[in-house]
Amino acid sequence: MITRYIAPASLTTALLSLMFLSNPASAQQATPEKQPIQGQADSNGAAGAVSDQKIEAFAVAYLQVDKVRQEYSAKIGATPDAAAKQQLQAEAGKQMVQAVEASPGMSVEEYNVILTAAQKDPALVQKVQEKLQKAIPAQQ
Repeated sequence: MITRYIAPASLTTALLSLMFLSNPASAQQATPEKQPIQGQADSNGAAGAVSDQKIEAFAVAYLQVDKVRQEYSAKIGATPDAAAKQQLQAEAGKQMVQAVEASPGMSVEEYNVILTAAQKDPALVQKVQEKLQKAIPAQQ
């Protein structure tokens, strides 16, 4: 078995770059008026507003979404046809939504809120990285 070490910087990069393919998930769950989520993160101290349980659920969902992202990034990169790429991006978005929905304790809306908040809050990124580091060995 190959053990991978993922540096915190690469986790941060991956976390922040995930918006590349997670936008279809956001679009599918978009609502005109967003209701506040229990533990919803905002730009004023988002790390404190998101519970450890939600961050842990986010980390589990993130790892599943990242698997989909990696799989589809390779497929999209290998496809020369623009229409086929668009089709693959749509499939990836659906798969990501399903991955989040299959994760216990996490909705797509909560996932997107935490992901967006992490882009603005280094303390939240740190908490997510810690949960990811603990979750990665459990996933291997």
